[in-house]
Amino acid sequence: MRRKIPSTTALALFESAARHQSFTHAAQEHSVTQSAVCRQVAGLEDFLDVKLFRRTKRGVLLTDAGMHYARRVRARLDDVERDTLEMMARGGTGGVLELGVVPTFAAKWLLPRLGSFHHQHPEITVHLSSRTRPFLFAETTLDAAICAGEAGWPGTQSSFLMDESMVAVGSPALVTPRRVLKADDVAGLPLLQMSTRPYAWRQWFASLGLEVAGDMAGARMELFSMAAQAAIHGQGLALIPRFLIEDDLAQGRLVQLTRHEFLSDRRYYLVCPEQKLGNSMLALFRAWIEAEAAKYRESSG
Repeated sequence: MRRKIPSTTALALFESAARHQSFTHAAQEHSVTQSAVCRQVAGLEDFLDVKLFRRTKRGVLLTDAGMHYARRVRARLDDVERDTLEMMARGGTGGVLELGVVPTFAAKWLLPRLGSFHHQHPEITVHLSSRTRPFLFAETTLDAAICAGEAGWPGTQSSFLMDESMVAVGSPALVTPRRVLKADDVAGLPLLQMSTRPYAWRQWFASLGLEVAGDMAGARMELFSMAAQAAIHGQGLALIPRFLIEDDLAQGRLVQLTRHEFLSDRRYYLVCPEQKLGNSMLALFRAWIEAEAAKYRESSG
C-alpha cells in the first residue's frame, strides 16, 4: 500500500519557514524563490487539509496545528539527516547502536571503558543519549538502555551489571589525622545531603545499627558531582556511589572514611527490547558490557 507521506521538499521548506517564521528566510536558506516556498507550503496544507500558517500584514505565523506538526517534522528530518550522514561517512558498511544511558553512569563508568569496545569492533558506532525517566522503547529509536532501578520491564530482557555501592568520603584535610573513622565519628562531622535521596545518610547509619540525630541536616546538592566537589573542598562528608569517585579516591582528593559500604536499592542493568535481540551488533555490545561489568564486580569485591 502506498504510504501517505508528503514530499520531502515540502516538509523541508515547511520546517524552515516554521523555524524562521518567514517564507523569505526559508527561501534564502534553501536557495529558492519565495513563491516556491509559498507553493510548497500551500500544497502541504492541501495535502493535510489543515492550515499550518496564518497570513498577517506583517508576515506569517504558525497555527497551533502548524506548531505541533513543525516539532514532529523537525525531529523526523533530524533523524533522516543523521542516518544519511552516518551512511555517507561509512559508505554503507558497519552500523550504529542507539543506547539510552544514565548520564552519571555513562560519564564515569561506561565512557572510560567504551574505547575497548570500539577497538574490538571499529565497524560499530555507539550513540549515547540521556535517559533519566521511565520510557517505552516503542516510542524511541533506542536499541537498548542502561538503567538504574528494577529490571523486568515488559517485553524486554535485562542483563545485571552491578549494584550501587555507596561509600562515605571526605577531604583528607577534613578528617586528618585520622584517615579512617568509626561510624559514630562520622556523625560528628558536617554531612552533605542529596536532594534526590534525602534519606541516604539515615539508611547508611541504619545499616550499621545506628540512629543519629541530625542525619538529614546539612547542605543539599542536586547532583552527585556537586556533592563530590563540595566534599573535595572540605565542606562536608558525602555519601556517593563508588564508581563515580574512583579517580578522586585513587588520586587522594577524597578518602573513604570507613570500610563499610552500603548497597543502595538501585542496581544497574542493560535492558534490551525483545524485538532487538536478533540484532548482531547489540549481541556483541551486550557480551562486551557483561564481561566488563563482571570484571568490575570482581575487582570491587
